[in-house]
Amino acid sequence: MKQALLVFLATALIGSNAFAQSLNVMTWNIRYDNPQDGVNGWPNRKDWVAEIILKSKADVAGFQEVLAGQFDDLKLRLPEMKAYGVGRDDGKSAGEFCPIFYRHDRFDLLAQATFWLSPTPEETASKGWDAALPRIASWVKLKDRTTGVELYVINTHFDHRGKQARTESANLLLQRLRETFADHPVILLGDFNTTANSPPYNTLVGRGTQGQEVFLDTYVHSARKPEGPDSTWNGFKAIVPEHRIDFIFTTKAVKVLRLQILDDQREKRFPSDHLPVVTELTMKE
Repeated sequence: MKQALLVFLATALIGSNAFAQSLNVMTWNIRYDNPQDGVNGWPNRKDWVAEIILKSKADVAGFQEVLAGQFDDLKLRLPEMKAYGVGRDDGKSAGEFCPIFYRHDRFDLLAQATFWLSPTPEETASKGWDAALPRIASWVKLKDRTTGVELYVINTHFDHRGKQARTESANLLLQRLRETFADHPVILLGDFNTTANSPPYNTLVGRGTQGQEVFLDTYVHSARKPEGPDSTWNGFKAIVPEHRIDFIFTTKAVKVLRLQILDDQREKRFPSDHLPVVTELTMKE
C-alpha cells in the first residue's frame, strides 16, 4: 500500500512538472482607440478584451495597435502581469505600442529593448523603405522560474501598405534572430499584414534557406490540429476565410502542443477587428 502511494505521488509530481513547463502564449491586434469606431470603440471593448485575455490563461502575450491609454487600461485589468512597451513615434509614449505582457509570478525580466523596422533600426521613429508609418519590434528576455529556461519574446506589427517594407522587415527579423537572439529559444508574435506563402512569410520561415536558424509557424507545426477559424481578420463585420495575418512563430527549440484562433462574439459584434491567436508551447529537451 505504501509503495503504491509513493508511485502515485511520483506520477502526480511528474505530471505536475510537465504541465508547469508548458506556457500559453497569445498574440492579438486589439485595434487602436479610434473615436470614429462608434459602437466598436475601445471604451465599449476594453473590459471584454481583458476578459478574453484572462480566460486564455496567457503566460505571455503580445498586443498590437496599442495606444498609451490602452496600455494603461490593459495593465490595470491584468494585475498578474507585468509589461514592457514603448510608442513607435518617440520611443516613449507617442504612437502605437507593441507591448509584451508576462506573468510576474513566473518570469524574471532579464532585458528589454525596441528597434525600428528600417535600414537604421536603432534610430527612433525611423521609417523603412516604402512603409507608410514607422514600425517597431519590441522584445524581452525572460527567465522562466519553473524551468530555469531563458527565452526571448519579440512582438511586432508590419506595415499595412509597404510591400517592400514587409519583406525587408522580415529580413531584418531573421538577421536579428541569427545575430542577436540565437543563444536561446525565441517566440515571435505579431500582426504581419501578410498571409502565409507570401514573400515576407517565406522569408521568415526560411524557404530556400538551408542550415540556418529560421522561424517556424506554430499553426503549421502544432502537434494537434489547430482549432477555430483559418483566419484572423474580421474587420468588425465578419470573419474573412483563409486570411491568417496574425502569427506566432518560434524557433526549433520550442515544441508546439496546440493552437487556437479565438472567435468570441456578442450579438454579432467582435472584441477587435482581428482575432486573437493562442498557443500552448513547451521547450524541447
